[in-house]
Amino acid sequence: MKPRSASRLLPLASSYAVLLVCTAVFFLPIAFMIVASLKPDELVLREAGTWRALFPGGASLQNYRDVFDRVNFGRFFVNSVFITGCIVLGGLVVNSMAAYAFARMQWRGRTLCFGFVLALLILPFEAIAVPLFYQMIEFGWRNSYQVQIVPFIANAFSIYLFYSFFLTIPKEMEEAAAMDGAGALRTFFTLIVPLAKPAFATVAILTFLMHWGNYLWPLMVVDHETYRPLPVAIAEFQTLPPIQWGDIMAFGVMMILPVLVVFLVFQKGFVKGVASSGIKG
Repeated sequence: MKPRSASRLLPLASSYAVLLVCTAVFFLPIAFMIVASLKPDELVLREAGTWRALFPGGASLQNYRDVFDRVNFGRFFVNSVFITGCIVLGGLVVNSMAAYAFARMQWRGRTLCFGFVLALLILPFEAIAVPLFYQMIEFGWRNSYQVQIVPFIANAFSIYLFYSFFLTIPKEMEEAAAMDGAGALRTFFTLIVPLAKPAFATVAILTFLMHWGNYLWPLMVVDHETYRPLPVAIAEFQTLPPIQWGDIMAFGVMMILPVLVVFLVFQKGFVKGVASSGIKG
């Protein structure tokens, strides 16, 4: 029995060792940024590359105060929250309803339209950025909130995730609702949406992560501080004289905190959604 137990424990221990190494690789840069944000500026680069970089010597919140004194961080933060929040909420409604129409409703051209949606999955945003830019100029939307929100509400990947999840819901439940007199919209909002909470959590997190750090598009369409989101703001802050690395690290920490909060809040639903919507290995 002992040799067998040992043979089972060895692969398990090896797996945990690999996971710990991967965790350290991803976590150490974040730990360095958090610790550096608490240090005096002269210590940040001096201790970089040594183990002392992970210990907050002379820790204080001065760098965070400096960020608010040097730039309008509150405005940039509110802009990012508003823009990303509108994209997430609008996307949940639009993409889930589109996916339900593809998964359950029968209408002429459904297969062809869904094929176009799948084709969009392989189209990188950079391929359409310039034509979209000129289209937004024609609309007169440059330097506005809507130019950063409207083009990203409908998303092919989100539609596909919802579509995959809706296919796992038994049709008998919807047929029973139809026998009770429920129409398509009532069935969707009262039956499908509550059952699809894991899918909604998954799409919400992925959409939030994708657009919270969006840099290219805001850089192209916004040059006014009033509408500037955090990714563009931190890029300009890095070049703002005098260059203070402690302040830059503090800016970065405050920028990633909402991402961690959103993931922790929706973590349980995200894991269930990943397990049931086909995003596997």
